Amino acid sequence: MMAAMDEERSSTKRDRLARMTRIIALLSAHPDGMKPSEMAHRVDSSVRTVYRDLRSIEGELGMPLWSDGGRWGVEADAFLPPLKLTRSEAMAVVLSARLMVRYADKYDPDLASAFEKLAAVLPAALREHVDRTLDDLSRRPTDETFSRHVRLLTQAWAERRVVSLDYAPAPYAPEAAPRTARVRPYLIEPSLQTHALYLIGWDETKDAMRTFKIERIQDVSLTPDGFPAAGAEVDGMFERAWDIIADQEPTEVELRFAAKVASRVREARWHPTERVAEEADGSLTWRATVAGPIEIRLWILSWGDDVEVIGPAALRDDVAATHARAAARYGATAGSKARA
Repeated sequence: MMAAMDEERSSTKRDRLARMTRIIALLSAHPDGMKPSEMAHRVDSSVRTVYRDLRSIEGELGMPLWSDGGRWGVEADAFLPPLKLTRSEAMAVVLSARLMVRYADKYDPDLASAFEKLAAVLPAALREHVDRTLDDLSRRPTDETFSRHVRLLTQAWAERRVVSLDYAPAPYAPEAAPRTARVRPYLIEPSLQTHALYLIGWDETKDAMRTFKIERIQDVSLTPDGFPAAGAEVDGMFERAWDIIADQEPTEVELRFAAKVASRVREARWHPTERVAEEADGSLTWRATVAGPIEIRLWILSWGDDVEVIGPAALRDDVAATHARAAARYGATAGSKARA
């Protein structure tokens, strides 16, 4: 009896999903809209059921619909035009998205949906790779607030609309107190270093470019106010950034890498402004101009004692103090083990 009821419920859900999918297809094919009675006839259902489905499409699926003069339609920009990708182009998209998945620490339903649509046009071997990626992604925790914020910021970015957001900066930030800001969204960028997404835009409240970690945005809303396309504000800004932060003062960094890691340092170009010189003893002098020392500091520390900070002095002192604290901690641990 229970099995029969479960099967009936499952069948009802499939029928409802199939009907809603057909309604969305009908609306997208009729840019001038359709009457609910016309849709009901096309999907072989009642007008009352169609009204209920329209509310679900708008409320549950977040599909932007319009209603005017008894006709219903879907907003013109709700769907992007289909892409016709070659196999090599599709693979390039798969690899780009795969890189995004590797650094995502939470489940992103929009990323998963994009993967599913891409998989449908791929050869079997590539499709299996995408399926494995989706399995991996599905095991990540969900964050509905984060997903909602990303959707709103994406909409604001696409429509060039100012957003109002409540933001809680990192404790170490110069402006650590929570605040409300009006921001023109210029870019949404993923960080390889922090596995996070960042909003980069013009903060009208501060009258300056600012970087906001989306995970620290407590609330966001779209305003009706538009803004012109970004120009000189973003031109070349990432030439200064080490990873994401580009709104700090330019800082000239000079490092000395030990000979044993010199070849590994040379294997990659770490920053657009880097200049490298090999010294007589095989060591490497590395220089670059970056936007503040916050992000590059973590990279420097990742090389352990194979790198020395030559300048600036404040960064050298900071890294030296960090190593000293670590040495003291490990020294204390080693001493207690020796006594044991």
